[in-house]
Amino acid sequence: MGPEIGEKQEAIHEIRQSLQVSSGTVPEETSFYAGETPVQDMVAILRTSSLFAEQRLIFIKNAEVLKKKEDLEILAAYLKVPQEHTTLILISETTSLAKILETSVPSGNKRVFWELFENRKQEWVASFFRRKGFKISEDGIEAILELVENNTDALRRECSRLMLFLGKEGISGEAVEKWLSHTREESAFTLFSRISTGDFAKSLESLHTLLGAQESPVALLAGLAWCFRKLRDYLSLVASGKASEFEFKKLGLASAKVRKDYEQASRRYDLLGVDTCLSLIGEYDMLVRSGGVGLERLLMDMFLYKIIDSGRL
Repeated sequence: MGPEIGEKQEAIHEIRQSLQVSSGTVPEETSFYAGETPVQDMVAILRTSSLFAEQRLIFIKNAEVLKKKEDLEILAAYLKVPQEHTTLILISETTSLAKILETSVPSGNKRVFWELFENRKQEWVASFFRRKGFKISEDGIEAILELVENNTDALRRECSRLMLFLGKEGISGEAVEKWLSHTREESAFTLFSRISTGDFAKSLESLHTLLGAQESPVALLAGLAWCFRKLRDYLSLVASGKASEFEFKKLGLASAKVRKDYEQASRRYDLLGVDTCLSLIGEYDMLVRSGGVGLERLLMDMFLYKIIDSGRL
């Protein structure tokens, strides 16, 4: 669980490698998305042994979507008596799941991957370049952290890209900004930045660029859900009167540019508005999954109109 995608992927890779070492063969992998495949069908597959592999690795993604009592009871019953030679991983960007699932999993089998604090991110970037034989200045590190999403998966991707363009001696902040701004791709986070301004035309342009690049609408909705949950934390912090540089850093909002997006969004959305947006994201996630590829663009256009319209305080 948790928002730190990169470390989460590394942990999953370690599990995959461990299964391969123990069995001597590559595990058979299957992925489900909660809300897309009925829970009883997932459990039926979990209970069926593989004919082709000694070990199976099965993922249930977006596990926070599981909320129906009947579904939770079916899955919890499986978790208490899991199938032999089958490893199940529940994945969520939230930091907790339904209580019945939490209590059905041994505490030693749970891991929460929190966002990196600012000092850890700085050291992560410095170490990444150092291991590859590159030197990077302090303002170069700051520029990367300002321009890149707050998780090690995005940091690894963008830092690797920078190495293709820049020399090994003394990467500066100016060089980082030039190349990252020039090569920066649209993402759910740049889409949120445009949504925060309330500019429907630019938001629509960003959305269509992403869909044209074959970006998954489900992944976009998940990214926006993360942003709006972060906005809720931002609003609560500001309302508490305890907002400070340190508290913003704890939220993962150390970058002035990123904080500007949330400041803009706070002028359009209050806490009720954020909850409305999260409900819309959940609603359209289900519609997109069930509507088929032909309806994806229409549904996402409707979603974008509604989410921007709901921000008019």
